[in-house]
Amino acid sequence: MSRHAGFKVLIVDDNEKNLFTLRSLIEKHMDVSILEATSGQAALETALAQPDIDLIILDIQMPEMDGFQTASMLKVRKKTRGIPIIFLTAAFKTHEFQHKGYEVGGADYLLKPIDDNLLINKISTYFRLIEKEREMNRVLEQKVTERTAELQHSKRYLENIISTMGEALLVLTPEGTIKSANPAACRMLDYAEKDLLGMSIGDVFEEEEQEQASAFMGIWLEALIRTGPISNIEARFIAKDNRRVPILFSRTAMQDREGAVTDIICIAKDMTGYVRKAEIQEDPPPGIARYSQQND
Repeated sequence: MSRHAGFKVLIVDDNEKNLFTLRSLIEKHMDVSILEATSGQAALETALAQPDIDLIILDIQMPEMDGFQTASMLKVRKKTRGIPIIFLTAAFKTHEFQHKGYEVGGADYLLKPIDDNLLINKISTYFRLIEKEREMNRVLEQKVTERTAELQHSKRYLENIISTMGEALLVLTPEGTIKSANPAACRMLDYAEKDLLGMSIGDVFEEEEQEQASAFMGIWLEALIRTGPISNIEARFIAKDNRRVPILFSRTAMQDREGAVTDIICIAKDMTGYVRKAEIQEDPPPGIARYSQQND
C-alpha cells in the first residue's frame, strides 16, 4: 500500500487529545506532512499561508467558528477553495447536518468515534485522485509543450520560406492596406518593411489601365470572393524612386468561417529582363500575360 509521501494534511480540532489521536493514526499508515490547528480561525490562517495543502480533516463542533463556518470561509477564497475537506463529528449525526456539510463544500462526512480503516481508506482515495489529476496535468502540459514546439518550428519554417522566396509577398487588409511584406517585396519596391506597413496598395501598384487600377479593392475583391484566386495579371510596382517595375501579379482572399474576407494575399514576380511573346499558339485570357526571358 502506498504511504503517499509528499502529501500535506491539515487536521483541525479544538481538542488537543483528538489532534494527537488523529495525527498518530495517520502517521502510522502514511508518510505525509501533517499540520495542526485548534480553531477555525487558525485553520483558515494556516491554509492561506500554506498553499500546497492537499487535504483538510475538519472537526465540526468548535467554539467561535465551527467547522461549517470554517469550510464556508475556505471555499470562498481562491487559494483554498480547491482543497478537499473531510468533516468529522461526534454530535452532528443527522442527515440534515450531513447535507449541510456537503452544501458548504465538504467532500466527505464521517462520524466519531472514528473507524480507523474507513478514515485511512478515505484519505488514501483522495490522495490517489489527486495523484491521478496531477499525472493528467503533467501529461497535458507535456503535450502542450510539444505542440507549442511543433508550432514554433512550423512558424520558423514558414517564415524562412517567406523570407527567402524570390517573389514579392504582400498581405493586405480587406481595405487594401499593407499589413506585412517579405524581403523580396521590400527589395523590389526599395522600401523598408516598416515604411510599407500602413500604406495603401494603390501607392505601390498599378495596372495597364487606370480603370483596372482604381477597381483593385472594388471589382477585384468581389471577383476574389466569387471566383477565388486570380493569377498572372500584367501590372507594375511603383518603387520608392517612382520607377515602374514590371510584374506578373496574383492575388487571393483569405476568408473566415462566415465568409468575410480577413486578408488579401498578393504575390508578384519581377518580370524585368523578360519580354512578352510576340507569337503564341493560343490567345491567353484577357489581362493574362505570357513572357519569355530576354537574352542579352
